[in-house]
Amino acid sequence: MAEIHGVLPIVHTPFDDQDQIDWESFQRQVDWAIQQGATGCVIGMVSELLRLTGDERTELTEQLVQRVAGRVAVVASAGAESTRQAVDYARHAEQVGCDAVMAIPPINCALPDSEVLDYFRQIASSIEIPLIVQDASSYVGQPIGLSVYTELLEKFGEQRILFKPESAPLGPNLSRLRDATDGQARIFEGSGGISLIDSYRRGIRGTMPGMEFLDGIIAIWQALQAGDDARAYQVYFPVCALVALQLQAGLDGFLAIEKHVLVRRGLFATEHRRRPYAWQLDDETRAEVDRLLDQLADLL
Repeated sequence: MAEIHGVLPIVHTPFDDQDQIDWESFQRQVDWAIQQGATGCVIGMVSELLRLTGDERTELTEQLVQRVAGRVAVVASAGAESTRQAVDYARHAEQVGCDAVMAIPPINCALPDSEVLDYFRQIASSIEIPLIVQDASSYVGQPIGLSVYTELLEKFGEQRILFKPESAPLGPNLSRLRDATDGQARIFEGSGGISLIDSYRRGIRGTMPGMEFLDGIIAIWQALQAGDDARAYQVYFPVCALVALQLQAGLDGFLAIEKHVLVRRGLFATEHRRRPYAWQLDDETRAEVDRLLDQLADLL
């Protein structure tokens, strides 16, 4: 089983103009990520997960395992609206060869901590691979209570339960979880890069950004590991500006800009997204993204 650590990008789902998954583009993306130095590939919210059919979602997991072909770790999403669904997704991921699963709580209603705890407990009990407990409440769902994290860690241990807390304020919440578990919690962040340096200083084990700025994220991570703050901040500033543009439109902002960037990189054939969506990339934002990408490329 591959170790879950370092920079593990979330794969994006390419679609052709007929709204079908484009597996050739998907393969290019995976190969490029590994060439850049990714330590894993993950299926998550910016995989347009909520817009896939059930069959497409399981196929995406199977295809990711096949196309990674053992080169790096693979993490599949198991989050769902019912515990039964989540357990089925988790078991399927384990059966097809994933190294871990990641799950958000149900998002259709605000649940008490006891229900959230039971949901994650049942997922973890149904598999032997690690479960990454994800709080995606910065853009979807409700925050997860700190007691849920600590009770899961106490029951299953640090090798079986990992954490990706994304509720605001991100930095202080990372530190709260770290301190509440005496540093035992294996924590990952998912800010897309905008809070990466602050998160690194709080003791994260890795980061799970989108794929679009992966070369910049890896450069920042490597600089931080080498203690080269000057280089880390130099690369961080254009990445930070790019993510700020994505944040203005929430999840749709990330999806629209990521597709544009991956087409520009020659990895995706189209910018097609699944409908409905609330925000489109206008010409002026597109031009600013391109200018910042040019700056990032010059630095790298």
